[in-house]
Amino acid sequence: MDKSASIDAIASLYTRSLDVLTSLRSGGAGEPPPARSAPRFSITRTAELAGRTQAAIRDAEKDGRLPTVERTASGRRIGYSLAEINQMRAVFATRPWRDARDPVSVIAVQNFKGGVGKSTVSTHLAQYLAIKGYRVCLIDCDSQGSSTTMFGYVPDLDIAEDDTLYPFIRNAEMRSLAYAVRETHWDGLYLVPANLKLYSAEYELAARVARAEPALLNRLSEGIASIAEHFDVIILDPPPALGTISLSVMRAANALLVPIPPTVVDFTSTTSFLAMLYETMGALQERGLPVDLRWMRLLATRADEQKSMQRELLGLMRTLFGDLLLRTVLKDSAEIDNASARLMTVYELEQPVTSRETYQRCLTYLNGVNAEVETQIRLTWPSHAERLRGEGVI
Repeated sequence: MDKSASIDAIASLYTRSLDVLTSLRSGGAGEPPPARSAPRFSITRTAELAGRTQAAIRDAEKDGRLPTVERTASGRRIGYSLAEINQMRAVFATRPWRDARDPVSVIAVQNFKGGVGKSTVSTHLAQYLAIKGYRVCLIDCDSQGSSTTMFGYVPDLDIAEDDTLYPFIRNAEMRSLAYAVRETHWDGLYLVPANLKLYSAEYELAARVARAEPALLNRLSEGIASIAEHFDVIILDPPPALGTISLSVMRAANALLVPIPPTVVDFTSTTSFLAMLYETMGALQERGLPVDLRWMRLLATRADEQKSMQRELLGLMRTLFGDLLLRTVLKDSAEIDNASARLMTVYELEQPVTSRETYQRCLTYLNGVNAEVETQIRLTWPSHAERLRGEGVI
């Protein structure tokens, strides 16, 4: 056997790779990673997010309804944290939360092919919704833990098996998923992390489902139901393959967002995904486990419209999918790559890594995509749908 492929060599590569990830997380300083913090917002942006004028915010600070924001030694405001903005929303009654009659939105960001931007979409969507004031939980269902990593964790170092979905999936006597829900450095955004141990659940679930235990595919749905009252939106980042966890995700979700890069290989793969989705939904229906989706949208990701073939495929996708394809294209951007290299998202970058123009362009794509998804979410909530009609959105 080639020495480079021996068990010991592979174990050594794994250990060295973990060392590199640890170094990246600490900024290469070899020290414990600094505490993560969400961005702060200017008073102009804060007023927009809180749904009130700057004058209203200053008046509320003066009369004591809101605490006075911290200032630098020179008297300049340091900006508002997301927690402070959410406090304003509570004071001004501008929280965008669903009301009791509105169903929690459970969105699966799913494609059975890797490299399509699934975790990038999941994490940026979760953070966008948190910025807008929603109560959000991101559940990482993928043993590779890409979404978990984007929150600053090295899954196989920082996350134990008992921190993941795995105990709930395997133990039918467990009634709540609350044990795995952890706060993040984003106010209002929570995470159920993943690590490699979750991979074991695939084999265990498959074996037990094959032994006539199909109801096990409901475990994720049951876990979500146990925490749903605390959230407006729950985002699921499943494995990039059709397995028992992916089936559980489909069973639990009531909305589906499918990322598709406009390349021939990815388009072909997505065509297969749609065929498998159709067959799988039919098979689950026959077993008394129907998939009930309130909406499904496709999203063009990692797009480079300077490439003629990609432009042609985008045109084809628009013709083929019509309104099912989001209008905004999530274009390929160096800012996304640079943020990922720092184990964070573009929303967390304090300043552009490349250029201000590239950064702003990337934010425009991300915000455009996420705003469209937000509208889809609100349309499923009767209280918000009425407001959207009043605003002339629909």
